[in-house]
Amino acid sequence: MSKKTRKKSPKTAGATSKQASVRSPKATKARATKTGGTKADKAKKSAAPTPKQAPGKASQKAASKVLKPAAAAALAEGTKAPGFRLPRDGGDSVSLADFAGQKLVVFFYPRADTPGCTREAIDFTRRKGDFAKAGAAVLGVSADPVKAQEAFRNKHQLAVPLISDERHEMLEAYGAWGEKSLYGRTFMGIIRTTVLIGADGRIAKVWRNVRVDGHAEAVLEAARAL
Repeated sequence: MSKKTRKKSPKTAGATSKQASVRSPKATKARATKTGGTKADKAKKSAAPTPKQAPGKASQKAASKVLKPAAAAALAEGTKAPGFRLPRDGGDSVSLADFAGQKLVVFFYPRADTPGCTREAIDFTRRKGDFAKAGAAVLGVSADPVKAQEAFRNKHQLAVPLISDERHEMLEAYGAWGEKSLYGRTFMGIIRTTVLIGADGRIAKVWRNVRVDGHAEAVLEAARAL
């Protein structure tokens, strides 16, 4: 081998070794893609927190597990009205036994002092004398606490007793508690319902998913015909 060749060989070998140890950014990126990312990328992935479910969705799912839809099918016309005893505005309590021997209208509304519920309560108050002439008493029921019922009564000068069923016992028994949907969101709540109970203590008629306009008049006609 010539001297010229011997001198050139070490230099060429060193350059080749250096090229092997220093890779271009493109080559490094391509290699990282195949192996699942660089060490820094892997560290970020392992340190990233696990995404949690939105609180709203989680609470709705939990509520659906705890609260079962009301047994509306069990509250059929001709069956005996479920008994109840609950607090009302004014601090007293009301029970089904208080109305033994007379007709009773019970309207279940979603929430005190909201537009639809206010119109409905005012309509039943306005017709209270007519219901009395038909031999029927009238009660309003929601899950609002007693203080909220009293504020509702005072604000709109309501003359019908307002019952507080915070534990949903009567609401469920009368099929007024169940699954509802609003803006694509499903939840458990009060379904606007009215029940007419005859003097014999049996269910005479049930109105579900009530439309407020003209409803009190329709219930009054049914009470008169009973």
